[in-house]
Amino acid sequence: MTVVTQMTARRPSPSPLLGRMRHRPPGLGASLLTGVLAAGLGLASSAVLVIVLWISSPYPDSGPGGALHVAAALWLLAHGAELVRADTLSGVPAPVGVTPLLLPVLPVWLLHRAARDAVYGAAGEDGPLVGVRTAWAGVVAGYLAVGLAAAVYAAQGALRPSWLWTAVCLPAVAVGAAGWGVWAAYGCPRGPAGRVLPVLPRWARRPVLAVSGQGWAEAAVRAAAAGVAVLVGGGAVLVAASSLWHLGAAQEAFLRLTEGWSGRFAVLLLCLALVPNAAVWGAAYALGPGFVLGVGHVVGPPASDPAPLLPPFPLLAAVPEAGPGGPWNWAAGVVPVMAGATVAVFVARGAVGRSRWWAVGVVLLAAVVGGVLTALLGAWAGGPMGAGSLAGFGPVGWQVGLAASAWVVSVGVPLVLGARWWLRRKAPTAGGGGTVRVPVPAPSGVRPEETGFGCEPYDVTRAEPVEAAQPVWYADEVREARWAALRQAGAEEGERQGGEKEEARAKGKAGRTGKAEERKKAEKGKKAEKGAEGGGEGKPDPR
Repeated sequence: MTVVTQMTARRPSPSPLLGRMRHRPPGLGASLLTGVLAAGLGLASSAVLVIVLWISSPYPDSGPGGALHVAAALWLLAHGAELVRADTLSGVPAPVGVTPLLLPVLPVWLLHRAARDAVYGAAGEDGPLVGVRTAWAGVVAGYLAVGLAAAVYAAQGALRPSWLWTAVCLPAVAVGAAGWGVWAAYGCPRGPAGRVLPVLPRWARRPVLAVSGQGWAEAAVRAAAAGVAVLVGGGAVLVAASSLWHLGAAQEAFLRLTEGWSGRFAVLLLCLALVPNAAVWGAAYALGPGFVLGVGHVVGPPASDPAPLLPPFPLLAAVPEAGPGGPWNWAAGVVPVMAGATVAVFVARGAVGRSRWWAVGVVLLAAVVGGVLTALLGAWAGGPMGAGSLAGFGPVGWQVGLAASAWVVSVGVPLVLGARWWLRRKAPTAGGGGTVRVPVPAPSGVRPEETGFGCEPYDVTRAEPVEAAQPVWYADEVREARWAALRQAGAEEGERQGGEKEEARAKGKAGRTGKAEERKKAEKGKKAEKGAEGGGEGKPDPR
């Protein structure tokens, strides 16, 4: 009984155990569930849209099962997977590879939010964070599990996903978006390049160290992103202007494509989802290579040669007419010039205090980064729309990327050198003066309206030259000089105090010596008086 009592006394109470379990950060299971939930929400959104269109359609081709198969296929298409249409008139499967660039917004956002929530866990932003690998791997694994089930289900419908493209695009989107969410949950840290070096091959480590050490990478990425944004924005302006120019043809194509309001609503949604694709196509047109409307049919500023018998579609009505390009077609070259100028301005702001070779190097690196981004956008905005002549549709990625890099180099390098010279000329230097005009309050007795603007300004004068910068108080040489002065002052104070003490000792010794002599003299005088008194008593009186 005593042993049982001791064991019971040593056993902790259940409340601390429950508290520790309650406050323990969630692990892999919660992250998996978050990834599954993100994929389920994306699939549910696609299914709701397709089911609404199927219900509103007066003549549906299939039942609700077919509509759900189409919803799963569209969800995979939003990740970049290519679809294959099996039921064609010729019996030859026709690929559908043009991904509307507005569709990936929802899956990427859901993955980003899921990864952030997995890092924060049930405790929220104020609680302990889940590990990076645990949250990231859990969300990706859960999302890919649902994606695999959706691909198997969609393979039984009319629009079947290509297994090769599904195996490449779906994990790429999941990994990238989940990594972005985890990175954002940890405050977007910018770690040193040394963390990446062990993963890189040996021949690539020295360039990475050189680029990161000089600040090239950050400046180049920022400038390239701004240039690509200006380029795509300019392409959107070109598409809008051409659509307004061909407004009648676009309206006729919209009305001819379908008759019912549900079909027109579906076409309108498709046109809205393809607006980013049209902007990229416009950017490719402005860069020079243009885009392909059928195999061997290129549309660009030099000439327009669209494929015959294209299906009527409102956005295709904005394509220039067949024939050689005119002045208005060549005027589209203003867009890449503006993109190159934007890159130069972004680089020149940080190149004021650096050498011209740094500025040129950053522009070249920005040209490479911008070319890669433009090539990826061009490849993603296009793709096959069928077999035969429709196997090529949209920009050719590598051509658009090379053209973007060439435009940035040819426009950005001269402009960045000129902008750097101008900014350095305008910047104040240490040895020159500048014009200064400082308003001060008006003196007493003068009304503000007499000065013109309520205060009395100084005359325009020449500022005094700025002296060379002196060492700051926390510099090493200043600190050493300050300590030396303190030590010297301490030594002088010690010598002064030592002299005063010696003088005080000497005075004290002299005083004690004088007092001793006075005491001796006083004692001798007393003895002499006593001796005189004693001698007078021993002698007889002469009288």
